[in-house]
Amino acid sequence: MLVAAACGGGDGGDGGGQTGGQGGGGGNGTLELGYVLPQTGQLAYLGPPQIQAASYAVAQINQAGGVLGQQVPELVPGDESDQAAVANQSADRVLAAGVDGLIGAAASGQSLAIIDKVTGAQVVQCSGSNTAPNFTDYDDGGYYFRTAPSDALQGPVLAETIIADGHSNIAIVARADDYGLGLAEATAQALEEAGATVALNETYDPATQNFDAVVQQIQGAQPDAAVVIAFEEGTQILQGMVEAGIGPDAIGVYGADGLRNSELAQLVAPNDPAVLAEMKGTAPASAANEEFLTNLREFAPELTEVQFAPQVFDCVNIIALAAEVAETDDPTVFKDEIVGVTKDGTPCSSFAECQQLVADGQDIDYQGASGPLDFVPAGEPGTARIEIYRFNQQGALEVVDTVQAQPVE
Repeated sequence: MLVAAACGGGDGGDGGGQTGGQGGGGGNGTLELGYVLPQTGQLAYLGPPQIQAASYAVAQINQAGGVLGQQVPELVPGDESDQAAVANQSADRVLAAGVDGLIGAAASGQSLAIIDKVTGAQVVQCSGSNTAPNFTDYDDGGYYFRTAPSDALQGPVLAETIIADGHSNIAIVARADDYGLGLAEATAQALEEAGATVALNETYDPATQNFDAVVQQIQGAQPDAAVVIAFEEGTQILQGMVEAGIGPDAIGVYGADGLRNSELAQLVAPNDPAVLAEMKGTAPASAANEEFLTNLREFAPELTEVQFAPQVFDCVNIIALAAEVAETDDPTVFKDEIVGVTKDGTPCSSFAECQQLVADGQDIDYQGASGPLDFVPAGEPGTARIEIYRFNQQGALEVVDTVQAQPVE
């Protein structure tokens, strides 16, 4: 089992160009959706919860009568893997099917690899797990949205958690990609604003085979806490830290969504998972909505991980509701309604409930499975629920708190 999160990373590429696919525009009366999500590669671990959440949303929408009186067809699948070339080929196939909206990619780097292709084809793109801050100002023509919060929201919560635990001299190491850079910067800034010292803030190549130099950098900084912003390679960094005497029993050790995995302790130390006891971290909340998770597991009983499932479920719903408000499945039209369905109207928490309000002529405020979205004009949450997790004395992951994060003024 890989330790990875779909919030960022991957071979980012250069935006993938704007060729390929038939794209959106016009509409045919039937809302058609596809996805580019990890089925293979480094992030395959988080493919199932996102794919099943999207399928569950479609099932709920169709049970309520569909969109514009038509059933939403089965999702057109595509694999993002962990290579830009694979993600681009998948995006080509999904776009060629004539979809109006594309869910994904999971990794920020992979979304950056295809975003120009998708939005250039006038197809709406919505990711439930892209957290890199650079999407906020990306020139996407108004076609890109995300229901996962920017790391500009998560970083301060991570910093507050570290400060609250009494630490003041912090080392940060992060993947040298859009996810790692963005979250490291947001965390470091919040730490310094709170009066802490950032003794080290360095990035590393996640493709390297040996992370001894990373561990040595942390050790050399002599911190009282260390932040590791990583995916699966984080297991090796944590193993090295434990061996060097700077594990969670010696200093504060913190991760983020990339290391939020119930199997992390077993992967780091199969014979002694307790070595990660009291390691903490933050992640966009996935475990807070128990009713949603119960229903999702009834729909997909084989699921073992649910991270980012609520956010992907919300992606599908806001696209469908925007089409209802716009009275068309033409993405060149309904894209302009997506921000509006998430705020300032009558609160509603399911497609069926919101759809009825729209039919009654009311403005709606979709309250997502992931929490209130309250999109800002950039097409992303203006507020977010961030969970704080830790590993207990047995090495088991526990969610200890969920906080509402607001933009830093």
